[in-house]
Order: sequence, then C-alpha cells, then structure tokens
Amino acid sequence: MQLFNTLSAEERAELIDQSGKQRLTLSFYAYAHIKDPQQFRNDLFLAWNPLEVLGRIYVATEGINAQLSLPADNFYTFKDHIETYPFMKGMRLNVAVEQDDHSFLKLTIKVRHKIVADGLNDETFDVTNKGVHLKANEFNEMLEDPNTVVVDMRNHYESEIGHFKNAITPDVETFRESLPIIEDDLSKHKEDKNLLMYCTGGIRCEKASAFFKHKGFKNVYQLEGGIIEYTRQVKSEGLESKFIGKNFVFDHRLGERITNDIISQCHQCGKPCDTHTNCLNEACHLLFIQCEECATNMAGCCSAECVEVIQLPENEQRERRKGITKGNMIFRKGKSDALKFKKSGNAVAAVNLAAVPKVKDVRKRERKLLVGNAEHYFTKASVGQFMVSRELKTGDKIVITGPTTGREELVVANMHVNGKPADVAQQGDRVTIHVPFRVRLSDKLFKLLQE
Repeated sequence: MQLFNTLSAEERAELIDQSGKQRLTLSFYAYAHIKDPQQFRNDLFLAWNPLEVLGRIYVATEGINAQLSLPADNFYTFKDHIETYPFMKGMRLNVAVEQDDHSFLKLTIKVRHKIVADGLNDETFDVTNKGVHLKANEFNEMLEDPNTVVVDMRNHYESEIGHFKNAITPDVETFRESLPIIEDDLSKHKEDKNLLMYCTGGIRCEKASAFFKHKGFKNVYQLEGGIIEYTRQVKSEGLESKFIGKNFVFDHRLGERITNDIISQCHQCGKPCDTHTNCLNEACHLLFIQCEECATNMAGCCSAECVEVIQLPENEQRERRKGITKGNMIFRKGKSDALKFKKSGNAVAAVNLAAVPKVKDVRKRERKLLVGNAEHYFTKASVGQFMVSRELKTGDKIVITGPTTGREELVVANMHVNGKPADVAQQGDRVTIHVPFRVRLSDKLFKLLQE
C-alpha cells in the first residue's frame, strides 16, 4: 500500500509536461474534530494519489490546511471525494489567481499538532467566537472608515511585495510572533476602533479573530476567504482593488500578481522588483527578492560567499552542507546582513515604485517535451552541459527554463555528444552546446514540438 511519493520532483515535472494536461492550483482549510489524524492522512493519500493530486497538506486533530494542484479534468472527482467528509461539504476552494502546472511537484500530507502554528492554547478561549466575515465590497467600505485599523496577519516577506493600503505590516517571521505584538500595539483601541484583519486565504484570521475577541477587542472583522477570494470578487464584481502588488504564495510560484504595482525592491541593488527566489547554494537556500540582472551577476545567490560555494565541486559542497539544518535558513525569510535593500514592518512601501509593463501575449500554448537537465555551464566558452533523457538533434528548437534563468529559446546549431562532435544524442548521453546565457543546475531542457 503506497502512502508516500515514489517519484522525484524532476520525474514528476517530466510526467506533467508529457501529459499535456492543464492543472489547477487551489487551497482550502477546515476546522473540525478529527479523532485519528494519521488514519485520516493515509486515507487522503490513497484517494488523492490516483487523481494526480500534488501539494502540501497538514492535518491535525483540529482540522486540515491544504495547498495543492491537480489536473483540471479531475477537479470534480476530487471535490466529490472531499465532500464525503461532512465537515468539508460545501467548503470554499480558493482557486489561484495565476496558474502554473509546476506549482507543486510532490504530494506531501503531514500530521501536525496544529494546522497553523499559532502558539495558542485553544482551551483558554472560545475558538468558535470569531470575528465578522466581510466580503470584498464590505471590506473596501470599512477600509474607508476613519475608525478602522487594518492589520496584515502575514509575515514580513509576504507583506513586503503586496498589502492593503494603509495596513499595519508587523515585522515578524512567524504567525505566532504577530499576535502578542498586535495586541500590545493596539491595546489602547480595544473599544473605539474597528480591528480589520486579512491573510492569504483566511485561515490565520479564523484563529486570530477569536483570540483578539478573547483579549477584549470589541469590533473584530476579517476578510472572508483572504486575499485570494478578495481578488476573485474584485474581478467578478468590477470593484477597485485596495490590495496593491503581489500576493505571496507557498508553492513554486512564490507569488501571484494582483495589481501591476511593484512596491518592493531587489534586495541586492535596490531596483523596483517583487520576484522572490531561493539562494542556489543549497546550504543556504535563503528566500529573498532578486532582479534578473542581479540573478545573472550573482549566479542566483544571495551573497558573494554563496557564489563561491556553488563554484566548488559537488562533493565539497556536500561536505559543507553536513550538519546544517537548512530549515533554519529557509524560514528566516529574507533576514540577512547581505541584503542591503530589505524592507519590512513600518519601512514597507505604501505606494508603487514601478509598474509592470503591459505586454500583449499573442503566443499559442506551446507543446514541448522535457529532454534533459543542466549539469554545468562553462562561462568563458559560453557552453552549457546537459544530461539528456530523450533524443536531441541538431536543428531542434529548444527551450531552457529555470527559476532564475527564466525562459530562453534557441536552435541547436551544433553540439558535442560525450565529448565528440555529433548530430544526434540519445538517452543517457552528455551533451554540450553553445548557450549565449548562463544556465544553472536547476534548469530544464525542453524540445519544442511542431504544431
């Protein structure tokens, strides 16, 4: 009985590309009393794995918190399954604003103590006594009330790239840190102000609103469905978006654009930019904002020290990673002395620094086939080395993609196969071709197929 992933992320990405199926990225949560979270977890895996569900799901005795993707063709089968559980019947499914077939590449379902790490003792207050839920138009109206205080319940790396106008954006790294800080900062306004809260999909506000009511706040409100549902309602009802910039998301995309406002800066050079990336040094993997120019100049790294590390032989890199808990760095989002233009807390921009250029996209949906992975880039010779998994020939039109490289298209004019000039490469061959841009270990090599 398979209860865990058997494919690597790379293998799964290849299968997704081969299938040609459009995938939906969505999220949901539900508080409920689950007697046996481990059995619940196993049942979900057995039901969802055949439906090609991929994502990150947490279950606990208090409920479920899920971010996932699945083929659009399987959506209603999936929905029918989750509604066999009474506590998930009719539950809102927040469909992502922007879609990406590779948003998730593994199905991970974990049993946790809580579905959100809030640091609260739920037995000390009534978690069901929540704040008033507001729809997008109601939220917009209350934002205009001078007696309203709007608070971003997310972390500093989320609010830096996008937030509601005039929102308080706590300079915190975790949700649990924000609760006592907000309570202390607003302690003088428990009765005379409307406390208006929002988060990504609503789950953090569910618990926070009950906590603040317990602490004596009289007028507590929360954005129903979070930023994701707010954006859907704004678009469908033709409302003004009071949220500006990008909404940070916890998958491969690391953000989905809500408005064309860019309110943050590249952490390395200070140019307007709101593209998050992870440092390519696996012993660091720090999350930070990096523009395309700095990504090229810094080889996708956050510091000069990390640039030096990724140039070392792989065995030496592995030695340096030994004993390092990467999670300590991954979850210290954007906190590094090397990042000179990091802004958080009160320093977060209140207006846009630049606007996303409007580009008319007239391209058809391209058909492509994954044929290899990048292994090395010889800078002086401008040559990329790839391990191929399928046939590749001179004259083939190829695309090289990666989180830092972006999307680059070219034609294979000539190549070396296993060190010798050749016109055809087969599975398992090591191929070198001229590439007029830097490629990285995370890059994928695709062959464009004829329509």
